[in-house]
Amino acid sequence: MAAKSGVEMIKNVAKFISKGPNFDRVTQMVKITSGGDGSVVGEFTVTAEHLNRLGSLHGGLTATILDNITTYALMSKGSHPGVSSCLNVSYLSTAKPGDVIEVDAVTLHAGRKMAYIECVLRNKADGRIIAKGGQTKFVDFNKSAE
Repeated sequence: MAAKSGVEMIKNVAKFISKGPNFDRVTQMVKITSGGDGSVVGEFTVTAEHLNRLGSLHGGLTATILDNITTYALMSKGSHPGVSSCLNVSYLSTAKPGDVIEVDAVTLHAGRKMAYIECVLRNKADGRIIAKGGQTKFVDFNKSAE
């Protein structure tokens, strides 16, 4: 039987999403290390394929990771994954090849219609924040057909 909550559920969702044929497969390098009840922690090592032209972690990849990991955190709270209504990322520092980046997301509120999730990406070695942000998601998909 598949896990319905907690870290095993998050790992199953992450594996399913990142192994698909669509864009989300770019997150397959993120290893989920803990989570449940509205939070997720994962990590990945920056490699050459994750870099921008200046040789640091690509901002688009950073935003995609934040988008996906916050969604996993929301789902671990028992909420519908919803659709993004606002996604924001503040880029505070660079990450270079070989850096291990920890991704930490927490659901602040999951209501009937909207959910709010925050996330921080930090260099695991020195704690330096690479990026932080979050998203607001519309989650009200339980209406019956009229």
